[in-house]
Amino acid sequence: MEVNPPKQEHLLALKVMRLTKPTLFTNIPVTCEDRDLPGDLFNQLMKDDPSTVNGAETLMLGEMLTLPQNFGNIFLGETFSSYISVHNDSNQIVKDILVKADLQTSSQRLNLSASNATVAELKSDCCIDDVIHHEVKEIGTHILVCAVSYTTQSGEKMYFRKFFKFQVLKPLDVKTKFYNAESDLSSVTDEVFLEAQIQNITTSPMFMEKVSLEPSMMYNVVELNTVKQVGEGESTFGSRTYLQPLDTRQYLYCLKPKQEFAEKAGIIKGVTVIGKLDIVWKTNLGERGRLQTSQLQRMAPGYGDVRLSLEAIPDTVNLEEPFHITCKITNCSSERTMDLVLEMCNTNSIHWCGVSGRQLGKLNPSSSLYLALTLLSSVQGLQSVSGLRLTDTFLKRTYEYDDIAQVCVVSSTIQVES
Repeated sequence: MEVNPPKQEHLLALKVMRLTKPTLFTNIPVTCEDRDLPGDLFNQLMKDDPSTVNGAETLMLGEMLTLPQNFGNIFLGETFSSYISVHNDSNQIVKDILVKADLQTSSQRLNLSASNATVAELKSDCCIDDVIHHEVKEIGTHILVCAVSYTTQSGEKMYFRKFFKFQVLKPLDVKTKFYNAESDLSSVTDEVFLEAQIQNITTSPMFMEKVSLEPSMMYNVVELNTVKQVGEGESTFGSRTYLQPLDTRQYLYCLKPKQEFAEKAGIIKGVTVIGKLDIVWKTNLGERGRLQTSQLQRMAPGYGDVRLSLEAIPDTVNLEEPFHITCKITNCSSERTMDLVLEMCNTNSIHWCGVSGRQLGKLNPSSSLYLALTLLSSVQGLQSVSGLRLTDTFLKRTYEYDDIAQVCVVSSTIQVES
């Protein structure tokens, strides 16, 4: 939409054109069988049509390109390009010509002119050309303001402007979900899984060139969007990474704390900034777009002052036979030393072996201790390990740990694989 001030007689004419890629010409094939009344007429007309593909006349896409017929849609992350031409329509020589192009958004005004130098003179029927580029980073209303100032032969200073208004639309809908993994059976702790759902909300297909996660300084990232085939990684979406209109894809990433931070439970517990997504795509004839999300944030897991996790536990155990587990107890406080007492409470199916109420000693801030425990199950099936209690004698505070893990309990007559 173009909004202009009242017309004034000027010696110069300003023309602005958006630069976009052409599109493939499309037609609607009309055909029939030979036994129908038109016979071979429709097929012959399509063969004579210069826009169809020779030998494949029934395809909608032709061999010709179509120039843009209107301003078209501009999407966030794409590069807006425009051709600006100032032409001297008079028979006079115009001096001191200055062409300035600004882009007004809802939050700022940007100067897009390649050069702010003044052109000394412009002869009759000559023109000044400029091409501007801008990577669109805001949605909403944008106004391209083109201003021209010059001096006539009589010394009169002239000035005029033109305004070109356009809307910037959102091309993708991005939704994220975080899963805080309890890495009970791994030496790596505090893993975070990120699921990113990306939907194409434009009206044309997209070629997804890259979707990556740039982690924050405390994390390393592992992409889980490939499957290894014969030693090579193949995308879970196949070889053709096209995203059709309104289609959605889900990308999965695993973030692991760097070693220097993983050892400091008090620090990594409070980390909420995970990183940002970097999305690159291509549309019509290779036009490129790129979006980078703001810093993604998660809810920090609430471990409290003391965290208990399992480092080792068997998958399957025999009924009424003792088995061993290894626990890791971490003081998540960064300032306070704890004096811990361990209590073991039996449940209907799980029975702890050993002395309950024993002293574990003092545990310094951000440090851990490993504890080997023995227990047995009196009930078959999938049983939950519960009933551990840690009491800090300094604050007289008790921490309860139930449903720590699950084990499969089978009859002792069944041989359990080691």
